[in-house]
Order: sequence, then C-alpha cells, then structure tokens
Amino acid sequence: MFTGIIQNISKLEKIDHRSKNYTFILNSNLSFNKNDLGTSISVDGVCLTLVKVLKFKKINKLFFNISPETLKISSLKFKKKGDLFNLEKSLKYGDEIAGHFVQGHVDDVGKVISITKNKNSWCFWFKIKKKFNKFLIKKGSIAINGVSLTINEIKNSAFRTDIIPHTFKKTNFSILKKNMIVNVEFDLLIKFLKK
Repeated sequence: MFTGIIQNISKLEKIDHRSKNYTFILNSNLSFNKNDLGTSISVDGVCLTLVKVLKFKKINKLFFNISPETLKISSLKFKKKGDLFNLEKSLKYGDEIAGHFVQGHVDDVGKVISITKNKNSWCFWFKIKKKFNKFLIKKGSIAINGVSLTINEIKNSAFRTDIIPHTFKKTNFSILKKNMIVNVEFDLLIKFLKK
C-alpha cells in the first residue's frame, strides 16, 4: 500500500530480458538495505518487488522482475533505457498518509492529451478508455504514474488535473509530453463502491 507521495525520481539503467524474463535495473539515491529485499516499491505507480540491491557510493542499483501481466497492462512495456520513474516505498505503521490509498495495482494506461502552463500550476488533460468513465468523480482521487492527484474536471473519457510546482519538480510530470502513455489507478474506494 502506498500514498501517492513520490519520494524519488529514478533512471532506468538497463532492461534485461533474457529468456523472456524481464528485469528492470534502476538507479536511485533512496536508502535501502538487505532487509528491504522482497518489499514492495511503487515504480511509476506499479507495485513491484525489490529483488536485489547493489550499492555504489551514494547510488543504489535496484532490480525488479517484471511479469508478462504487468507488461501487458502498464506503460512499462514502452519504457527504454534512460527513462525516468517515480518511486515510493510502501507504507509502514505510523507513516503519514498525505495523499490517498494507492495499491500499485494499475487499472490501465491513459494518454496525455494536453498540457497548459498557468501562472502557478500546470493543467494536464488525460484520456482513458470509455469503460472506465464510471470511476471518474469530480474532486475524487486518482493516481497517475503513482502520483496522488485530484480530478478537477471531466469531459466524456477525459479528465483534468492541476499540478503545483512542487509536484511538477519532484515527479516525472516535468518530462511528460502530449500523447505520452501513463499508468492509471482509480481510487480504491470508488472501485469497491461501484462493484
């Protein structure tokens, strides 16, 4: 379980895909130790298991195995060396919940359809598949690339979120462009209510 408050931006150093088994190797300055092996990390909103850590001075190399199902449903299948990922460690007892409950179970991918710079924020419009419209609620929560956001406007299968400078600088939203693919996770409570 996560909160959608990003702790680090990490660069994809290598994709190892021998025998159709994918392993992503990311560089990060987040602190990890041997006890963290097997823990869940949100990588661009996808809950992945940390399987190996190699330390090089202040940089850690983080290893994550990627299943075929994860590649099928998320934006990870489009990633290449040098791409930037949002990272968040999983919640621990007593941690502050500053965003909303995010599982890291990506529902689908969406597309950036426009980005507009305002005086003190960026206006992002995203497009999703029509079948997910039922999960869009104005002023409701949504996670995009693992970032906890508020839906401020809805038009058919598109919705608007507004990004403040702090979030823009601390996440990979700063490198998003029109038509780029993002991971989308709808609010857990809304999904349960609709079910």
